[in-house]
Amino acid sequence: MNSNASLPLSGTRMLAFTGEIYEDLELWYPKLRLIEAGCEVVVAGPEAGKTYAGKNGYPCISDVEIADCDASQFDALLVPGGFMPDKLRRDPKVLEIVRAFDDAKKPIAAICHGGWIPISANVYRGVRVTGSPGIKDDLVNAGGIYEDASVVVDGHHVSSRRPDDLPDFCRALIEVMVDRIG
Repeated sequence: MNSNASLPLSGTRMLAFTGEIYEDLELWYPKLRLIEAGCEVVVAGPEAGKTYAGKNGYPCISDVEIADCDASQFDALLVPGGFMPDKLRRDPKVLEIVRAFDDAKKPIAAICHGGWIPISANVYRGVRVTGSPGIKDDLVNAGGIYEDASVVVDGHHVSSRRPDDLPDFCRALIEVMVDRIG
């Protein structure tokens, strides 16, 4: 068996944000799919080693503190939804990280309300995106070109609307990452 075929993301690293009331499925489903594909996933929260409760009660322990993260050490960024993005988008370091990923044209994957963070980082202007219907106006007002689709890929941006879109979201994210490293 060709290990590259079974582990197409071997040697890559993804940074994933977490915080209180993150959307459980939108963090865990992509995290596990990326690990299956060979990617190392590092979860960053406001504090390192802290347990954060998901919107549906599933816990997530952060590996590192957001303040200690450097985008140059990662190949892609995962921004799950829930209520977490509304708080994290107020952190200047979070916005700095998102802008660094965008400047380097590294994949930024946001789902549901996760789009609030790239909106606040001002990286969606002129980008085709989707997100929760609840933030459609925010996406449009930020200059994004909104599409109601299960997944939208525009360059290095991957976005989806809700947990039901996770299969399409993860397939697209893996494809974008493979294209980038390939």
